[in-house]
Amino acid sequence: MPDFKAILGLISVILGVVAFIPYLNDTLRGKTLPHVYTWFAWGLITLVAFAMQITSGAGAGSWVTLTAALMAFIIFVLGIRKGKKDVTKIDTFFFITALLALFLWIVVKQPTVSAILLVSVGIFSFVPTLRKSWNKPFTETLSTYAINTLRHLISFFALSQYSFLTGFFPVVWGTTNILFVMILIIRRKKFSNFN
Repeated sequence: MPDFKAILGLISVILGVVAFIPYLNDTLRGKTLPHVYTWFAWGLITLVAFAMQITSGAGAGSWVTLTAALMAFIIFVLGIRKGKKDVTKIDTFFFITALLALFLWIVVKQPTVSAILLVSVGIFSFVPTLRKSWNKPFTETLSTYAINTLRHLISFFALSQYSFLTGFFPVVWGTTNILFVMILIIRRKKFSNFN
């Protein structure tokens, strides 16, 4: 009999891939303009979060984290050709902070502090995308973030072990994605009312 957690992990991976198909398609068509800094930072942060989850016994609940990291790097590469490249000083600061979090986890052996830093940096790495989307809400693919909310919820229930290190990432990112979905919906309605 298949393991229920493995089934949930597989479902979250499938949702993770499905979520990014419209985003990739919209990026290739020039409709979605990914901010390269955001996606590179997310790829790096998510890859480190995956490593932290695996070493903390997350099991199948971590599979989608690896999937998300790989998708983020693919979008980063596409964004180099078709995305936004305006990197500010604050963007660079948060990228350096992500590297510091990696250092704290690997060298200083401070996984909890690293997890908090990584997620915080990930949230702050969202700022360029949020700034762009606030003014141009149709330059992001809404369905990707909506599906990501669901995949984070499912991946949480797929975790083999529950701890701060295994659960923090999916809880925070599920919440962040749903908030971003609401922002996009509100801003799109506002822009639609002007037309």
